[in-house]
Order: sequence, then structure tokens, then C-alpha cells
Amino acid sequence: MQLNATQIQNALPWDALIIALNDIFVREVCSPVRHHHTINVPQEPDATLLLMPAWLEGEFLGVKQVNVFPGNNARNIPGLSSHYMLSCGKTGQPLAQLDGNELTARRTAAASALASKLLSREDASEMLMVGSGRMSRRLIPAHMSVRPIKTVRVWDRNQDAAQALVTELQAEDINAEVCAKDQLEEAVRKSDIISCATMATTPLILGDWLKPGAHLDLVGSFTPTMRETDNTAMQRSAVFVDTRAGALSETGDLIIPIQEGAITENNVIAEFSELCSGQHLGRPGLDDANNAVTIFKSVGDSREDLAAAILAYQRLV
Repeated sequence: MQLNATQIQNALPWDALIIALNDIFVREVCSPVRHHHTINVPQEPDATLLLMPAWLEGEFLGVKQVNVFPGNNARNIPGLSSHYMLSCGKTGQPLAQLDGNELTARRTAAASALASKLLSREDASEMLMVGSGRMSRRLIPAHMSVRPIKTVRVWDRNQDAAQALVTELQAEDINAEVCAKDQLEEAVRKSDIISCATMATTPLILGDWLKPGAHLDLVGSFTPTMRETDNTAMQRSAVFVDTRAGALSETGDLIIPIQEGAITENNVIAEFSELCSGQHLGRPGLDDANNAVTIFKSVGDSREDLAAAILAYQRLV
């Protein structure tokens, strides 16, 4: 069975996917550290092969293969391609091959929505989307599926890109508006949920701007030199992550403030396995829960891919 991007979208509604992610983080999943290999491409920049395996013993085995070929830019074709292979955990027989790009984007947005369900205020109604690329088109509906969001503002350095996304949202009867380039601070100050999916290497969201009770969802930073928020935000917020091992080794949003002495690893209060199992109650478990500022930083995890692939397969067979 081969599942394309459209089939994956249809097979992974937000409510069911969020439940599947919650469930996978309370199960015993074997998820080795991802394999990272450099591949020589003659007369072109080196390519990278990433392999991310995970399995539930006796049930399902999955592996995501991500190919990063920078030389494709000269060919005007995407530099990144990926697919996911799901197999039977008893026989090893292949069950389904899924489009890896859509699978990753959808489970990433669902992870942010799961975190929001646990960490944002239940009455959160004002959302700011920072970035207007592929991920923003998943993050907005995912967040809207768990909170009563009435207004969505979009900020992007490229105002035309922001306007294009707002036009799409308005066509879906979503109350959306463009945030001017010089109005980011104003938009942050009145937002209950701020979701960031950018390639920023210097902070866009400053901690002093976050209002009491705000929730900051950080998706973009996936290397030690990338960051979307500043030290102040980390210092004044209750910080949660998808996985400590991944977040503390991969994202500049945590690595940089730790290196600069602004925070320590102990500032990370809990990860998904603790939140989903109830070991930590999320926002209700914080002091002054109504006014606490929360941060969720995701870097992605192979368990999320496995959960999404199993759900898509089971809904389509």
C-alpha cells in the first residue's frame, strides 16, 4: 500500500492524531537515536541521509528515510524528500509506504496541538502565527482543533506570503488578518497562543512581550544555532519539550540560553512522556496556573512518526 500526501491528510484528522500521539508516549516504544550519514555526490555538495526507526514489539516496525540533497537547488527541484516504511512487527512484512513530508508536517502540528491542550489556557481565543510557510498551514487548524480560537493573526518578514496565507484562511471562514512587519510586538502582547515556525537564527519573540497566561509554541529551531525566542522568555516561562534528549541537544532555543547561563537543564519541567502519562498535569499543575507563561519546544521524535503511520494505515486498510 502506498499513501500519498492527500491520502495521509484525509487519514489523519486532528482529533484522532492527537489521541494517537498521546497514547504512543505512554507506551514502551523502542526508538533508537536517528542515524545520520553523509553521502558524497560527485561535483556537487555532499548529501545527507537520515534514518529514524521506531517499533512496538510484536506489533509494528517503522522507519523514516529523509534524503537531503542541496545540489537539487540548481535543478529547481526540492532538496529534501522523505518516505516512511511501516512493517509488521511480527513478520517484518511491509505494510505501507507513506509520503514522509506530509506525515512529518502533520504529526508535528498535532504535537503542538497536544501540547497546547495540556499547556495553554482553556479559554485561549487569540492566536498569532509567526511564519507563513508549509507548517503554518497545519499548525493553525491543529491549534484551532483544541482551543476556541476566534482570531488568527499572521506575521512574516515576507508580507506577501503572510497575505497569501490570510487569504486562504479567510476563504475557509477563519477570522484572519495580516500583522504588519512593525507590529509583531503589539500582536504578541495580545495573543493567548503564539506559534512560531520559522528559520530564524536570532530571537523574534521577546519574553518581555508575553502576557500573563500566554502559551508560546516553538517549532522552527532544529539546530544549535537557530532560535525563535530569547533568554528572558525561557527564564520567565514554564518550559516543556517533546523529549529532553532531543531538545537539549538539537535546538538553540535551549542550548544557547543554557550555554550563556540564563537557565539550566532543570528549567525543563517535563517532556511528553510525563505529560501524557499524568506524571505532570501541565498548566493545572503550575503555581498561579491562570497567569503562568508556558513554552513548548518541539524537535520531533520517531515515536510521533510511528503513531501517525499506524493510524493512517489502520484507517485505510
